[in-house]
Amino acid sequence: MALFLAAPALAYDGPVEKKTFALPYYNTVGGKTIKNVKVGWESYGKLNEGKSNVVLIPHFFSGNSHAAGKYKPGDAAAGYWDSIIGAGKPIDTDRFYVVSVDSLANLNVKSPTTVTTGPATVNSDTGKPYGMTFPIVAIRDFVNVQKLLMDSLGIRKLHAVIGASMGALQAMEWAAGYPDMVERVVPVIGDGEASAALIGWLNVWAAPIMLDPNWNGGDYYGRAEPVKGLAESLKVVTLHAQGRDWAAATFGRKWAAPDKNPLDSFANKFAIEDTLDKASAARAAASDANSFLYLVKANQLYFQDNPGGLDAVVKKITARMLLLPAVGDQVFPPENSRRLQAATKATGWVADYAEIEGPNGHLNGVIHIAKQGEALKAFLAK
Repeated sequence: MALFLAAPALAYDGPVEKKTFALPYYNTVGGKTIKNVKVGWESYGKLNEGKSNVVLIPHFFSGNSHAAGKYKPGDAAAGYWDSIIGAGKPIDTDRFYVVSVDSLANLNVKSPTTVTTGPATVNSDTGKPYGMTFPIVAIRDFVNVQKLLMDSLGIRKLHAVIGASMGALQAMEWAAGYPDMVERVVPVIGDGEASAALIGWLNVWAAPIMLDPNWNGGDYYGRAEPVKGLAESLKVVTLHAQGRDWAAATFGRKWAAPDKNPLDSFANKFAIEDTLDKASAARAAASDANSFLYLVKANQLYFQDNPGGLDAVVKKITARMLLLPAVGDQVFPPENSRRLQAATKATGWVADYAEIEGPNGHLNGVIHIAKQGEALKAFLAK
């Protein structure tokens, strides 16, 4: 969900290689078949002889599998969690083999360092991009594809699954869907269910895209794309994720230009408006609108197959759990994690819990994750 991320100062010792996992077909949880599936993946550290030192890192909504390091020394920024992945860091690559995988329908499909199959992919049956004919995919589908990658590598146990936001949802789906395989799970800025409020917010995120005439029902490939609608959607996501404290501390009520009073013209903007507009437009030009919509749907469908709700989910999990919500998070408020912790207690065990502090709301879980580095390190050592 991140649009404004600070780059870590120190990078995992690279270079990092983007690899591709390919499947001739994949059957979705919705009963549809996708042919010629490809997803990118990265690894950091070395797999031990027993293949027992694997830490899997699913990524957040607007991210990809680049969790640590750099592809080449001159890269401007390292992977999003480089502060905690590397030699001697909380997720210690001297000890663990860390794997991160691009999601299906990845938002960053236009990036040369993202490998994904989704609505922008050419359907081999028609010779045209799928668009909205691409099968609906759920969070469980992302997990199932990751499971097939693990199978191909001969990995039968995961020391831990650790993810932020949408990555936290995948971590929970791993723990509930494959309890015999997952030993530890760390949902960072996540939840154990998709609440009605979250489903509604995701609808708000998606709405500007569908109101853009260029969206054309998802049939826009090869013509003008709905970049204006996508930019507005990304703007909503950014403000929702960063939150009030970030907005107040970063912008206050400053004008975008000292000599252009917003009172005088609609063209004169406040600083926060101007920044959101410019950053979101730049990000929209590099992203795919249909993929955004598919990710929205996947998040809404989180644990769709668990009608018993949070209690039913927790009863399926046997892994140790560390909950890491973020102070000021408006997407997955800390009270959601506290409710999840209470649900674990009701089943006879208690999840560990610690909060990530910072001024960035939901994005504290990405930008300031190192503040709970010691808690994470201790949990992985249990």
